[in-house]
Amino acid sequence: MKKASLALAVAAGTLGLTLGNVANAAFIEDSTAKLDLRNFYFNNDIRDSNSASTKEWGQGFQLNLQSGFTEGTVGVGVDAIGLLGVRLDGGGRAGKAGQSRAPSALFPLESDGSAVDEFSHLGVTGKLRVSKTEARIGTLMPKLPILVSNDGRLLPQTFEGGQITSNEINNLTLTGGLIEHAVGRASSNSTGLAVAGGTEQSNQFWFGGGDWKITPELVAQYYYANLDDYYKQHFAGLVHILPLGDKQSFKTDLRYFKTDSDGANSSGTAGYLTNGYTRNGDGEIDNNTWSAAFTYSLGSHAVMLGHQRVSENSNFVQINQGSLLPNEGAGGSSVYLLTDRLANSFTRAGERTTFGQYSYDFASVGVPGLKASVAYLKGTNIKTASGSDQKEWERDFTLDYVVQEGTFKGVGFAWRNAAFRSEAASDVDQNRLFVTYSLPLF
Repeated sequence: MKKASLALAVAAGTLGLTLGNVANAAFIEDSTAKLDLRNFYFNNDIRDSNSASTKEWGQGFQLNLQSGFTEGTVGVGVDAIGLLGVRLDGGGRAGKAGQSRAPSALFPLESDGSAVDEFSHLGVTGKLRVSKTEARIGTLMPKLPILVSNDGRLLPQTFEGGQITSNEINNLTLTGGLIEHAVGRASSNSTGLAVAGGTEQSNQFWFGGGDWKITPELVAQYYYANLDDYYKQHFAGLVHILPLGDKQSFKTDLRYFKTDSDGANSSGTAGYLTNGYTRNGDGEIDNNTWSAAFTYSLGSHAVMLGHQRVSENSNFVQINQGSLLPNEGAGGSSVYLLTDRLANSFTRAGERTTFGQYSYDFASVGVPGLKASVAYLKGTNIKTASGSDQKEWERDFTLDYVVQEGTFKGVGFAWRNAAFRSEAASDVDQNRLFVTYSLPLF
């Protein structure tokens, strides 16, 4: 635990030293610190193959330190994040007869294939603010249509680079930057960037775009991204919320991605090719994906129905480092699609997915803090090397509760359950259990 504890201590000291050396009221008074705790049990049961299943339990610590900005025309600040994951049990288990230990989903691996006892990571971010424009360089966790930091395991995925966000124009937020490295959700080490299947690292992911709030109910989005030697991607989105009165609303969510090959991927260079089906079997990225979702909300009830189509020349892609350091927890990613679920993302070449979800907030029946949802997704017309009309489906159930008062106020409990059946991948039953708490330090 020495190395892990040191990482958290350094994170705390980074901001502490700065606060002690900067005589600026706003810098100090606007500073915050909190410790997020996540106890996580993960069970991934593969049902139809000789692959071993995974059963793990761990404790995650995330220390977030954020300074204010110095006064003046140019405000300066610094943030730090310390991440520590501790293995409590598991790290893979033997499954069906003849199976070997399953790869860990929560922890990096030792040389013998077993999960490590602990892992940690420290990130520091410098920041500048001029008027309504802020620049950040260092550790980033973007939540953008073209890049989403994954937070579906014990610790979050982080990225390293620079980003500028500007709100100089009313109702318009502009964002741009360059990402050079990533640290996986189960890793202490940074890597370059790639897509699923890519084994060569790219160190340039340029991106830019904006969110325009046309009216209080209507938001339009456009973003462009280029992962050097892998792909170029355009995104356009439109979100509209129609108030219907008496606690009712109707939400429309439209998303479109156009993704084309770039550089080494275009020329078929080994190491820069995507996995899964491609039109000529050459690993070239060529994809259009659109989705439309409609949500009707009435008081505590919400019903969503939607459809998504992925074009047939290749899978939908965004950044994924899983093929770069498979034994160091570099894998795992999120994509900005409503079909990105617990066990599957429904992004295979040619896939047509119809989905629905029902959500309920129990506050209206006297249980504030308790929420539940159930979702079902069915994908058809999947193209793979072995067939052109394969199918898959997933059923998800979620239950969340946050204690509202008393000694344990703020403690959160969550259960995630998924059943996934596919002709294009292994069948999976998955359970995730969380206990979370956020402790303000100052």
